[in-house]
Amino acid sequence: MAGRYRMKIVTDFAAAHLLRGYPGVCSRLHGHNWKVDVEVSASELDEIGMGMDFRDIKAGTNKLIGALDHRNLNDIPPFDEINPTAENIAAYIYKGLSEELNNERVNVHAVTIWETDRACVTYSEDE
Repeated sequence: MAGRYRMKIVTDFAAAHLLRGYPGVCSRLHGHNWKVDVEVSASELDEIGMGMDFRDIKAGTNKLIGALDHRNLNDIPPFDEINPTAENIAAYIYKGLSEELNNERVNVHAVTIWETDRACVTYSEDE
């Protein structure tokens, strides 16, 4: 079996949201300091011995979450139509990063969104 490398970065953003149709207090506008873990998988190393530079993973992630930072998520696409749940945010970041970072050697493996220090969701597509 061929080996794989997994590179991981952690970053964060702050944003507000409310959950439409939720039967509880989360249906009211509130905010979180969201933590984002991004894991990228490489089948082989590049010419200098890296799977993918951490700087490139972080730059791609920060570019994507920059549009979410200090915003009301319910006001921006696609969350103006779908609920900005941690699950939907994780899938949104995963798909956006996959378009930005994936190549013949490297692919986004998983995105984990931490809504609080004790609650998170992980989204991936390669199980």
